[in-house]
Amino acid sequence: MAHVDKSEIMDQVKQQIAVANAQELLSQMSTKCFAKCINKPGTSLDGSEQKCISLCMDRFMDSWNLIARAYGQRLQREQSKN
Repeated sequence: MAHVDKSEIMDQVKQQIAVANAQELLSQMSTKCFAKCINKPGTSLDGSEQKCISLCMDRFMDSWNLIARAYGQRLQREQSKN
């Protein structure tokens, strides 16, 4: 039986978590921005809907990045205590 490297498994798990987080981010962003910006779905977006979607996605990404940084800093602080 082949020896399984724990760090290799942890790297794979981290990659899977990162993919799942990205998918969740896109799903939440799409749902929230669509609900906020699209009043009457049609075959195309008008100028105001495009601008609203763009601004909504920018704000959502900024918020997500802020939360991710704060969470990462907290994890580092907790790991350095151990």
